[in-house]
Amino acid sequence: MPGRLRQIATWLDSRLGFSDVVLPILRHPAPSGSRWWYVFGSATLTMLVLQIITGICLSLVYVPSAAEAYTSLNYLTYDQSLGWLLRAIHNTAASGMVILMVAHMVQVFLMGSFKYPREMTWVVGVALFVLTLGMAFTGQVLRWDQDSYWGVGVGAAMVGRVPYLGPALVRLLLGGTTIGADTLSRFFTLHVLILPGLLIISLSVHLFLVMRHGVSEPPVAGRLVSPATYDKQYAAVLKRGEPFFPAAVMRDMIFSAWAVIAVIGIAIAVGPKGPALPPDPSLISAEPRPDWYFLSLFALLALCPPNMETAIILIAPVIGLFSMVLVPFVAGKGERSPRRRPVAVLTTLVLLVGYGVLTWLGNSAPWSPQMDAWSGEPVPPRMLARVTPLELQGAVVFQNKTCRNCHALDGSGGRRGPDLTYVASSLDRDELIRQVIQGGGNMPAFGDHLSPSEVTALVAFLQTLRPSDTAPAASAATGPAPPHKGNRP
Repeated sequence: MPGRLRQIATWLDSRLGFSDVVLPILRHPAPSGSRWWYVFGSATLTMLVLQIITGICLSLVYVPSAAEAYTSLNYLTYDQSLGWLLRAIHNTAASGMVILMVAHMVQVFLMGSFKYPREMTWVVGVALFVLTLGMAFTGQVLRWDQDSYWGVGVGAAMVGRVPYLGPALVRLLLGGTTIGADTLSRFFTLHVLILPGLLIISLSVHLFLVMRHGVSEPPVAGRLVSPATYDKQYAAVLKRGEPFFPAAVMRDMIFSAWAVIAVIGIAIAVGPKGPALPPDPSLISAEPRPDWYFLSLFALLALCPPNMETAIILIAPVIGLFSMVLVPFVAGKGERSPRRRPVAVLTTLVLLVGYGVLTWLGNSAPWSPQMDAWSGEPVPPRMLARVTPLELQGAVVFQNKTCRNCHALDGSGGRRGPDLTYVASSLDRDELIRQVIQGGGNMPAFGDHLSPSEVTALVAFLQTLRPSDTAPAASAATGPAPPHKGNRP
């Protein structure tokens, strides 16, 4: 039997050429002394493989439909045999992948492994990091609970601020002007097809570059990187090196095995995440939180002044990503040892500590809007002066539906949506009705949660919100509206 198996293996190898591909990788020389600092990259790859395996199993049961996604997740969690464990492993492995990738990038940065001739290896690694965060965000959306729904709303609000292209990008992301069935379908496609495909392509390029330029040797203080001399120095290092197999491979396998054991252990102990409450666009009394990877951004947006939100959403990520890509081209030569690079060490510490502090604050930072901060605060009395019974009924609807949690009146209230103190000066009756029923921007649609009489009363009240000497906004079809007595003293 061993002889027969050997014949089969030899036949397959002669046709497929496995040995021509695998053996050079296994025999590839690696610098000695790398030890355990170089295991984070392979462990990150192991987490990706674990994600793919559990993701395929979950997709056999998960239904990417807005009407059935929530139910299918509950079925996986409570009825499907070991479904809860698959979900827990998938979620925990996602966190493990982010942590290990950050550890790998920190190790590469501190040891100067991004320097000549490995600049493109670092750039592709940055692309892998961005794609991994994209996988994390789209995976959170697929839970399709209250947190996911509002997470999509926040994401759409961020994308909508892109100059000129914002509205088109929002429609492309959501599959329309509001969050609905097409939104979940698009995020499912992103999560299981597009992003994994881009990840695998980028990973293949990354591994090719690692093989092309070799694994960087441990840094030595005083040994400078120079394009004129480095290749000869590295060739001399490899002569004293060791084959990638078995020493380096065994270290990678041992660490990856412990990482998998840790993921499974945590998954069993903690269980799957969510789903929480089912998605309800009108239930704004909830306090949704993103997954921990994005809590730092959540804290920044929740705690910063409103006039800084656009800079944080649009400018800061672009600057950060551009800076990461520029690192090997700005500091691609010179000293590699972290002992001789205090600026690099200090930058790493500041970024890690800042991210940790913001993540911690994100667990307790007020949601923007503060979801229950103004629920009991009454409409300013002067806004109710001289209103009709219908308009007063609309003020009651405005209060009962907790509109104040997203919209301010006279500067008091939520900041998620615009201040409505003078909304009737800019939107006519038809536009107000359309906004209430269909939603738009970051506002959910309330058409299914308000009766026609409630919509009529609410819009009547909103039409009074303007200065007393200003007529309400006129419809293009009807022309200027007659003056109204107003509601200001």
